[in-house]
Amino acid sequence: MADAHKLEIFRGLVKFKSNTQKIWGVLILLTIITAVEVVLGIYKPEVLMGHILGMKILNWIFIILTIVKAYYITWDFMHMRDETAALRRMIVWTAVFLICYLMFILLQEGGYIESVFSNGFVKQDF
Repeated sequence: MADAHKLEIFRGLVKFKSNTQKIWGVLILLTIITAVEVVLGIYKPEVLMGHILGMKILNWIFIILTIVKAYYITWDFMHMRDETAALRRMIVWTAVFLICYLMFILLQEGGYIESVFSNGFVKQDF
């Protein structure tokens, strides 16, 4: 572990005087991000209903904001910033590979189900 906790967020752009202030700062940041997600989910602006890479822009915004929240929860509340670079890489790369594997499985199964539905609910033999 590193010598002391760093009292900053946004790569040092916002600095705090104590751990308590930093916890409140990160909590406020996460609350603002969640509020933006809730407002976008309720109002669903027509501008964000266009499609990019097969998905609505609004869905991409939700995914990006969720990843940002997960990053800050892990980085600050789970104290990943204080760990060695090797441990941080090990955790991040494991998650990246598992998520890619899960996406591969979901896309393969989704393709099979789509083909079954498009062929009149005929089950394929293997």
